[in-house]
Amino acid sequence: MTAIPIPPILSALKEPVKELYAQGNLELLKRTKVAIVGSRKALLYSKNMTERLSFMLSSAGVVVVSGGAMGVDAAAHRGAMPNTIAVLPTSLDILYPKINSALLKEISESGLLISEYGKGAPVSKYNFVLRNRIVAALSNALVIAQADLNSGSLRSAEYAIECGVPIYVFPHRIGESEGSAQLVKNGQAEVIEDFGAFVKIFAPQSDINGNGTKDELLAFCAKNSDLNECLRQFGDKIYEYELAGKIEIKGMRVKIV
Repeated sequence: MTAIPIPPILSALKEPVKELYAQGNLELLKRTKVAIVGSRKALLYSKNMTERLSFMLSSAGVVVVSGGAMGVDAAAHRGAMPNTIAVLPTSLDILYPKINSALLKEISESGLLISEYGKGAPVSKYNFVLRNRIVAALSNALVIAQADLNSGSLRSAEYAIECGVPIYVFPHRIGESEGSAQLVKNGQAEVIEDFGAFVKIFAPQSDINGNGTKDELLAFCAKNSDLNECLRQFGDKIYEYELAGKIEIKGMRVKIV
């Protein structure tokens, strides 16, 4: 784990971040990011939709940020791998919760783990609340997949409002996810009606539609940036995409624009 410079937005919070540690791909911090959070005891619908949206965002080159917890968080990270950042409420040498240890280890190797706590720092319940402010502040938007009225995800919404980050929620049946329904009622959140349209807000060049159909070339490049590998897979079509402005080739690396 390595100490890294603190992004200005994190220093400007009411409860500013004073230290920041990371393990993994620091380049992810420079890209467009969407946070997806929600209940640890989420409905199967919420987890499935979370994984689907995360995959679509990742395939379009957008990084998905979440808190490494069970339920919605885990689904968000799985769907977005390797384009995902997990913000931990503990030091990076403590992979919590243990049930997600294999997932968090994979993120540390392929994505990015970050924390404001150095090795040996004591763990407190309030750390879990504070973690949410980093998740929200780092992101261009916050998606709440499912939240009860007393959910910690509503605290994430408060932090997003503080930072001027727009909030989105999934559509639910009456009586489900009453916390996110309240956000919509109060005019603080917008319902995502079309995943493809939502992805295009953050990745205008994306060819992903609302049914989750993905552009195989962009999906491949999102996870394999080596130019030779991309050429072996798709040939001169890679250069067609470059001319169309969908990807950028720098040296021997391919980047989704």
